[in-house]
Amino acid sequence: MAVRLEIKGVSFSYGGIDALSDISFAVGDSELVTLVGPNGSGKSTLLRCIDKLLKPKMGIILIQGQDIAKMSLRELAQTIGYVPQSAVNTFPFTVFDVVLMGRKPYISWGVGKRDIELVSGILDFLGLSSMAGRYFNELSGGERQKVLIARALAQEPDLLLFDEPTSNLDIRHQLEVLDTVKALQGEKGVSVIMAMHDLNLASRFSDRVIMLNKGRIFATGTPEEVLIPENIREVYGVEVEVTHRDGGCPHILPLRAV
Repeated sequence: MAVRLEIKGVSFSYGGIDALSDISFAVGDSELVTLVGPNGSGKSTLLRCIDKLLKPKMGIILIQGQDIAKMSLRELAQTIGYVPQSAVNTFPFTVFDVVLMGRKPYISWGVGKRDIELVSGILDFLGLSSMAGRYFNELSGGERQKVLIARALAQEPDLLLFDEPTSNLDIRHQLEVLDTVKALQGEKGVSVIMAMHDLNLASRFSDRVIMLNKGRIFATGTPEEVLIPENIREVYGVEVEVTHRDGGCPHILPLRAV
């Protein structure tokens, strides 16, 4: 599998306090990698370093073999799509307009026919065509999240970053959003990195899991290799029972704090 993203020895500090220490891993073409770990373990910080919102104090991040430090923001936006936990929008933009904003890295003089066609195709792919004329700030949390995914997809990225994509969503919308992410990986061929708290959702949807603890990689591998009682006890301070229903992905049942 070809390497799409490579992170080499990345470290980052907030005011002298280490948030990331010597992080190294690679993400392949059309691979879905999930970052897990307790609050403060460095998940969101790492995503922001990859998207150049933060500058590492050490290390190199390569996307398609190119150092992001040497890429313009416009070039980066054509390569990486970032989907935050939520978006505050008090302006009356329609869903179509919000998704069209994802074309900004490509638009020089004005919106073209291809931009309109691309956005229409993305809305259709994500099942959002019927709400294209609705206002973004009137949508439910789950609907907003899917529109933010559509906006990122309009950038035509090679890599999508998701910071807690199911945060504050009910169970149905959690599954809908993650099914959408999985479809993008499979049908659009994009690579995906997600930061998540829910270990069972990470287990179900991930090709690979990277467990962070205190800014360092504690474990990496398949969900079966990483989401084991010993690792969860050490990193989260919780005793769990892990089962594999019908030979499927690990299912984690919390028992007690230790």
